[in-house]
Amino acid sequence: MQKVMPKYLPLSLLLLRLGIFIVFLVWTLDKLIHPEHAAGVFSKFYGLEAMGEMIFLAIGIAQLILILTFAVGLFKTWTYGAVLLLHAISTFSTFGLYLKPFDNLLFFAAWPMLAACVALFLMRDWDTLTLGKRTSLTQTHTVPIK
Repeated sequence: MQKVMPKYLPLSLLLLRLGIFIVFLVWTLDKLIHPEHAAGVFSKFYGLEAMGEMIFLAIGIAQLILILTFAVGLFKTWTYGAVLLLHAISTFSTFGLYLKPFDNLLFFAAWPMLAACVALFLMRDWDTLTLGKRTSLTQTHTVPIK
């Protein structure tokens, strides 16, 4: 069965992917530029103590490779899934902070981003403005429904 892709869906998914990428890029750069801050975050929220700065540089480099691959839309099932998993872990690891909402307002931004990660993962087959495949936004397209 074929279904017509809405005209601006590819652009919408690209913008969603780039928005998620921007947040992850800042988190990744924090690991590379300020590994001591990243160590504090890992200690406080994940209970991982005594991790050296070199570990965070390695994590930062691996994360940079992941998010760059994600940003260009390659290996969508794996990269979109990994970004979703990493953000879900980050969101749920701070769950206690949501119990005091007015003391931790900024943490609530994690929920719409998590929803964006889920939506992008679920619609990854419709995300066609990628490095591997580009489409025209002025035409309708059909995508097989699985």
